[in-house]
Amino acid sequence: MTAPRKSPRRREVLDVLRAAARPLGVAETAERIGVHPNTVRFHLDALVAEGMVVRQAEAPSGPGRPRTVYAPRPGMDRGGTRSYRLLARILLGQLASQGPRAREAATEAGRAWGGFLVDPLPPSQPPTAERSAARLLALLDGLGFAPEAEGGGAGKAPERIRLRHCPFLELAEEYGQLVCPVHLGLMQGALDGLRAPLTATRLEPFAEPDSCLAHLAARPAGTSVA
Repeated sequence: MTAPRKSPRRREVLDVLRAAARPLGVAETAERIGVHPNTVRFHLDALVAEGMVVRQAEAPSGPGRPRTVYAPRPGMDRGGTRSYRLLARILLGQLASQGPRAREAATEAGRAWGGFLVDPLPPSQPPTAERSAARLLALLDGLGFAPEAEGGGAGKAPERIRLRHCPFLELAEEYGQLVCPVHLGLMQGALDGLRAPLTATRLEPFAEPDSCLAHLAARPAGTSVA
């Protein structure tokens, strides 16, 4: 993902502040660039709003009001390119190198995060299948899966959840053997965290050209949620 490109003038203002040995005022900055102070003031205000520059008051050397000066915010430049997808591919590639263990590890990772991300039910509400499924749908919707419940109704939990959107689509197409188990584990972990009487049994990746399909079922009798 690429951040919005800064205007050349704004970049020039920032470069002048970074090259200065001390914070500069509007007039000093404008003089070094050779433009009108109002132009510099506009870009300085924008840089402050973007978190790139710090505005501060400098005590006067004699009588008079404090002077407003500007300095670059310490730290790495937060503009420019982000390559989170590349990072994800690197990590998925490393996980895939684990062989048969990789799929299980991906499911476990999803399960851990599902329990962490799901909103718990109020203590006064028992974790019925219907309530738990509603919480799961809310979680999936918030993560961008565009879920649709299928089956169930009339006080019963859905039998399936159709996922109309995949927030990791390109990665799922390349590393489906790992990304899809993460999704299944996410749903299982959310239901485990709710201590729900149902679980996600399987996930059909691209069950139809426009969607994946998650299957829900009652938790087997005698099994407990850790």
